[in-house]
Amino acid sequence: MTLLLQLLVQIPQGVPHPDDSDPLLLQTPFDYIFYIGLPILILIGGYFWWRRKKKREAEDEDL
Repeated sequence: MTLLLQLLVQIPQGVPHPDDSDPLLLQTPFDYIFYIGLPILILIGGYFWWRRKKKREAEDEDL
């Protein structure tokens, strides 16, 4: 009985579990912008930031 009680106490309540999640429904333009467009912009921006940083480091080494 105490073992069962200890196990129940350790189960978090109100926390989302993988089996409780619903599929992503893209129904509005905001959903497309937020879930598809924004990550693409972050990747492209990160690439250009990395390239600029690498170029500056190369210029610093040349001096």
